[in-house]
Amino acid sequence: MTQETECRFDCTIDLNRERAFSLFVDRTELWWSWPFSGENGSVDAGIDPFAGGSCYETDEEGRRRIWGTVLSIEDPLFVRLAWQVAQDGTEIADPAAASRVMVNFREMADATRLEIAHTEFLRHGEFGEAYLRHMQQPEGWPRIIRNLQEAAKTAVWR
Repeated sequence: MTQETECRFDCTIDLNRERAFSLFVDRTELWWSWPFSGENGSVDAGIDPFAGGSCYETDEEGRRRIWGTVLSIEDPLFVRLAWQVAQDGTEIADPAAASRVMVNFREMADATRLEIAHTEFLRHGEFGEAYLRHMQQPEGWPRIIRNLQEAAKTAVWR
């Protein structure tokens, strides 16, 4: 691998920190979309909000796919995940063999700054470098961030 071993992004979500955290963790179905989710995509997605919890999607036929595991979480400050999706979209069964994603939620008046660090691509083996480049491209983290920002605009809060 080259010197570059991680990708980092930050963005502003137009919600206070508690709601931004809740959007990410509790309302995953509003923003989660992965290009390998199948032709029709997922119909449900979620994050079990505790260490060891699953990050999952469920398709129209009821098949559940794990795309991550919660490694640590502190509401409303951060969530750290094992990213269990290979570059080709297949599930990585063992969280120890998956890259890592850290999402920090920073207060900014009436908004929240999300700081995302996707690291340890070496865990993806020989495809790690290509996967890093993929996640930096518009269809990687930038697309997920756009989805989050759009979801923040349309989410209904009770």
